[in-house]
Formats: sequence, structure tokens, C-alpha cells
Amino acid sequence: MATPLHFVSSKVYPRLTGGRFNTVRVAFVLVTQLIYFGLPWLNWDGQQATRFDFDSMRLYLFGLTLLPQDFIYLAAALIVAALGLFLWTMLAGRLWCGFSCPQTVYTEIMIWIERWVEGPPNQRRKRDAAPWGAEKVLRKSTTQLLMAAFSLWTGLTLVGYFTPMRELAANLGAGDIGVWEALFALSYGGFTWLLAGHLREQVCKHMCPYARFQGAMFDRDTLLVAYDDKRGEPRGARRKQHAIIPIAAANVGRDDKPQGACVDCGLCVQVCPTGIDIREGLQYECIGCAACIDVCDEVMDKTGQARGLIRFSTQHAMAQQQPLPSLRQRPRALVYGGLLLGIVALSATGLALRVPFKVDILRDRAVMQRESNDGYIENVYNVRIMNTERDSRRYRLQVESAGLVRVEAPILQVAGDSVSSFNVALVADPAVLPSGSHTVGVRIVNLDDPSQVLHEEARLLMP
Repeated sequence: MATPLHFVSSKVYPRLTGGRFNTVRVAFVLVTQLIYFGLPWLNWDGQQATRFDFDSMRLYLFGLTLLPQDFIYLAAALIVAALGLFLWTMLAGRLWCGFSCPQTVYTEIMIWIERWVEGPPNQRRKRDAAPWGAEKVLRKSTTQLLMAAFSLWTGLTLVGYFTPMRELAANLGAGDIGVWEALFALSYGGFTWLLAGHLREQVCKHMCPYARFQGAMFDRDTLLVAYDDKRGEPRGARRKQHAIIPIAAANVGRDDKPQGACVDCGLCVQVCPTGIDIREGLQYECIGCAACIDVCDEVMDKTGQARGLIRFSTQHAMAQQQPLPSLRQRPRALVYGGLLLGIVALSATGLALRVPFKVDILRDRAVMQRESNDGYIENVYNVRIMNTERDSRRYRLQVESAGLVRVEAPILQVAGDSVSSFNVALVADPAVLPSGSHTVGVRIVNLDDPSQVLHEEARLLMP
């Protein structure tokens, strides 16, 4: 009979640490949240700088308006994100997880709230193990209330990327928020509170797919948080300025025992947000946050030893005691980087050359062709112009086969960020153009900026 599997986990109480990597990690938390919470409030040319409008299916991005027809740019962005993930993981392992992943960032914020209300790890551990009392209820309630408030704020901010943020804030103040806005805000806020406030490291260890497939992108030259066991073992307590006995010289005397640099203080385990022991080697639970590096460097300073017992390195560099390899020694990185630069360059060129209006020319099915009073043949079309710029624009149609066909249409004016349809007639001389179906090239020129030109085709029928 098979033994059932049970999921056993205990809450991790990571110890607060300082150091250069902690400073960088805190900076990433502050910068990412400043961008996330501040961007919906930023205006650009009189409107919200970044917003996706579901009603009109338009993406507004710092004055640029993208339509469903511009799906290729979304595809390019997704490809760049995928290649960037492959490249970054191959080069730097899980640094994304440790410093800028939303789960890590929000977990860090929730731990700050918990630490501020309930105290350091030892106090929180004792309080959690103690029976419920007035103080415990008060502190736990305050913690959860603050976490829920922050989570709800993140949910409302997310909605602000789809509903105008200032309008959303005004409606919220008046108690008139829409059903869909409230549903999305509560859903995202609830997941933030659950995943970052309670599940925390369990998301990284058991739910995140990135932790599972990252091994396929690792190689022996991928940057990892690594423990130098050759220098650190065997572990043991020591005093400051205590001389290290080289392992190779351990056999000088039977009573002399070799001692490594690791003092076996266990601080690297206490500061780890996922609760692992980095000294046990490479583990998928390690998110590369470098908290163990900071605390170990402090211990090395106190014991008068060189820093770097735990450091960012690669499996190859640790085994061979060599410096980190350069990019020239890693052709796969050059391939990924070249593809990234190529796609970014092509996308940027496409955006720079993109004409900010769209035109559709469709034959009027109710009128095949007709003869005018002067003996010419008219074909009637419905011209649909979509102006993606904020200001009104004027357009004119020109027939490229001049002399055979002319356009009978006034200047076509379209309001900013809108679509207008016009009936336009193409007129041809039957003495010059033979009977049958003919393809006619049509130029649509923006009269307010003549450099913006689109070329379309129309089918002209002659009796």
C-alpha cells in the first residue's frame, strides 16, 4: 500500500539583516512600488499616460495610441519578455525572484508591516505559540487590517490602469464605484493579501512555475548564491583573529583539527525568507535574495576573516576557484542578446515609422457603377478613417493613376481619437479606361502633416 503524501510546512520568521544587497533589495521595493502606484496618476498631453480602454480597445502609452491592428507590437513585447527571461536566468539565475518579483516585493512589504506591529522574529514566534489573549488579538487584528488595506490599495491601483485613475478616485470618494471595478479591485487585493501576507515563501517553493523550469536554463556558468565549502568546512566555533589551520596541513599533529571559515552560527538560515540552509548546496527554493551573503559578511568582519564565504558565483568558478566567465565565453548569451536587440530595434523602427491613422476603403454594395451627367463612370466607396491622435486631422484622397481616374470628395476631417466614415466617388473616363475590373491605387494624405501617407487599393468597375 502506497504511503500518502502530506504537505508539511511551518511559518518562516526571517531575521532582519543589513548590508549592501539588502539596500539594493529595499531600493527595488521602493522604486517598483513608486512606479506601480504613481504611474496611473501621471498625465501626458492632458490625459492619463498609461491606460487600456476596454470600450474602444485602445492602449494609451505616453501619447502613443495602439489599436487592435497593432497586435504585432504586443507579440514583439511578449517575445522580448520571454527571451529576456531566458537570458537573465541563464546569466543571473533567480535574481529576478530575489529582488523584483511582485511576490517577493509584496511579501517584503507584508513582513515590514508584521515586524512593525508585532515586533522582531523571536517575539512573533513566541506570540504565535502562546494562547490567544487581548494583546495577541489586538496585534494580529492590526496586522491583518493594515495588510488588507495595502492589498486593497494595490487592487484599486490595478483598476486605475483600465479606468481613468482620477475618475476612479472621485467615484470612490463619492461611493459610486462600478461593479466590475469593485470586483477586480477586491479580487486582486484578495490574492495579494493571501499570497504575500500568508502563503509567502510557499508560493515560491510550491506554486511558482519559474522555480520548476529554471533548471532547464541553468548551466555551470549561471550566477548563483553559493557557499564555498572548500573554504568553510569543517565548521566550528572560533574567536576573532583565531588562526585558520589549512586542511592540507591537518595531519601535522593528531590533536590538531582543521577548521574552516564557517563558524556554524546559523544566521544564514535565520535570514533566509524561504527557510533553507544555503550550505547544503544548490536548491530550487533559493530565490537569490542574497540575505545570507549580507549576514555572512558581517560574521566574517567580526571574526577577522575575508568576506565571500557565501557569495554570488557559478558552479564552474567555485569548483575551479576561478573568476567569473565573460560573455564572450558564453555564445548562448550572445545569441539571446542578439535576438533581443534585433526584435527591439525592429519594433522601435516600426513604431517610429508608424502612421497614426488607419483607412479602410470598401465598395458601396448598393451601387455597382453609374454614369454621370458628363458621360463619366462613377464608382462609390465607403471610406472609414480612424484617427489615433488626440487632435482633429484633415485628410485628402488622391488617385495614383492620375489622368484616368479622379476623386470627387471634399477634405475629410476626423476628430481626435475617433472614427469617421465618408462616401467617396472615383470617376473614370470610359474613352480612356476600358471595360472590366481595374485596380486603382489611392493615396491618403494627412494635410496637417503631409509626411504621413497611407497607400490603399480599390477595385474600379467599368461597363
